[in-house]
Amino acid sequence: MRRLFSLALILTLSAVAPAVALSDPTVTVNLSTAQAQAAGSLAPVTAQDRIQGRADAPVTVVEYASFACSHCADWHNDVYPEFKRRFIDTGQVRYVFRNLPTSPQQMSLPGAALARCAAPEKFFDVAASLMHGQSAVFEGGRLENWYNPAIAVSGRTRDEIVACTGEASTRDAINRDIDTATAAGVDSTPSFFVNGQRVMDRSIEGLGAAIRAAASAR
Repeated sequence: MRRLFSLALILTLSAVAPAVALSDPTVTVNLSTAQAQAAGSLAPVTAQDRIQGRADAPVTVVEYASFACSHCADWHNDVYPEFKRRFIDTGQVRYVFRNLPTSPQQMSLPGAALARCAAPEKFFDVAASLMHGQSAVFEGGRLENWYNPAIAVSGRTRDEIVACTGEASTRDAINRDIDTATAAGVDSTPSFFVNGQRVMDRSIEGLGAAIRAAASAR
């Protein structure tokens, strides 16, 4: 999971290679027994995180997701718009997205790097583009056709994105997300935490109930 593919290389290859249907990824992340036993602590939100919502919102929701996870795409395409309208836009929730790349890593790692390299205020536009276009790749579409719309809304030029994906700071940021997921015992994507507590029901109703409970407990 630590290997960060070169986006420049993948963009070059995808331009000349035939379209290949990728299998829908396994969303379970394997943790060793020792890691699982040590798990349970959610890392605090920092300036390095990608965040939507008011900094002083009473409830913080952290999601661990992968751009190659079909369940993640389903949530972002079908649930997130209403989640944003109800909870983020109303100031109730500060929402944090953290990358946990899953297989196939020729999608998830460059996708994570591309999003990370977007202008910070454009991160969620890139995430939306990648989640929306994911199914076309699994159906045989070219990776380049998945990247291009995301780059177009990134607030950066293509050359800037390609250069950034090769930087150590980009790799370090993604590895930090992976490390915090391991520390918190995350073993699947998407995974959600509401004020530090794991919430298994990712429906709008399930998350809403957890958000209301967390707000009332303050």
